[in-house]
Amino acid sequence: MRNLIIFFRRYFNFFLFLLLEVICLVLVFQRNNFQRAAYLSSANDISGKLYDKYSNVQYYFHLKSTNDSLVNENVRLHNMLRSSFDSMVTTNGVKIDTVKEYNDDTIRRVINTKILKYKYFAAKVINNSINKPVNYITIHRGSAQGIKPNMGVISTSGVVGVVRSVSENYSVVLSMLSKSNSVSISARVGKGKEMGSVHWDGDDAGFALLKDVPKSAKVYKGDTVVTSGYSALFPENIPIGYVENITIGDKASTAYTIRIKLATNFYSLQYVYVIENLLKDEQQRLEDSTYKLTK
Repeated sequence: MRNLIIFFRRYFNFFLFLLLEVICLVLVFQRNNFQRAAYLSSANDISGKLYDKYSNVQYYFHLKSTNDSLVNENVRLHNMLRSSFDSMVTTNGVKIDTVKEYNDDTIRRVINTKILKYKYFAAKVINNSINKPVNYITIHRGSAQGIKPNMGVISTSGVVGVVRSVSENYSVVLSMLSKSNSVSISARVGKGKEMGSVHWDGDDAGFALLKDVPKSAKVYKGDTVVTSGYSALFPENIPIGYVENITIGDKASTAYTIRIKLATNFYSLQYVYVIENLLKDEQQRLEDSTYKLTK
C-alpha cells in the first residue's frame, strides 16, 4: 500500500495531465459538430477494419462447417437434377413414381411420370494416390451410409472413378488414374456426339486418352468429352475432360487416339459424390437373362 501511494505521488502530475486532456477532448467533441463528425468517422473506419479482420479469422475457423454445408447442398441439388430421373409417359395403368407432371386442364390428368434413377451421396476423401500404375482413393462413407461396390464416383468437376470395396464406414475407389482394363469409361465427344472410351495411359495425372473415336468424327481441340450414359455407373453428360490434341496414328486404323485434359483435378480432391443407379439391378437382370437365351 505504501509503495502504491509513493507511485501515485511520484507520477501525480502526469496522471493529472492525462485526466485534463481527456476532459478537454470530450468537451471539444461534444460541443463542436465538425470535430465530432471527424471523430465518429475515424472511429467507424477503425472499428470497421477491426470487425473485418475478426470476421475473416472467424470465417477461417468455420471453413470446415461451411464446406460441409455446401457439399450437402450440392447433394440435394444433384438429386433434383433432371438427369437423375427417368421420364415415362403414362397413358394407362398405375405406376409407382417419385414425381408426377400434370396437364393444365380441370381433370388434372397425369401426362408424365418421373422415376428417380440416380441417387447421390457426399463423401470426404481421406486418402488419395496419383503416382502409381493403379491408384486408389479412400472415402469416409461405407455400407452404413448406403455405399455399395460398383457405384460411380464424381467430383464437382467431373468423373473420378468406381467404388471397389466397402466396409461399414469407409470405401475404396478405383481411380480413373489406373492403367487397368477395368477402368474404361464410355464417352461422347464433340458436336457430332461420336462414341469412344477413356483410358489413363499412366503418364500424367492431368491427362488421359480417348480411343475408338472414328476418323469420320468432327473433333476439335477444346471439345468437351462427357459420359455417354450407356454405362450403368454414370448418368450422361458428366464431364470427363477436354480435347487437348488429336493423333491419327496408324494409317490403317479407322479411329483417332485423342489426348484429353481431365476435368477433375486429382491433386486437390477433397470431396466426391457417389452415384447409386437405382435401376441398375433391373437392367442387369434383363440383359443377363437375354444373353442366356442367345447362348
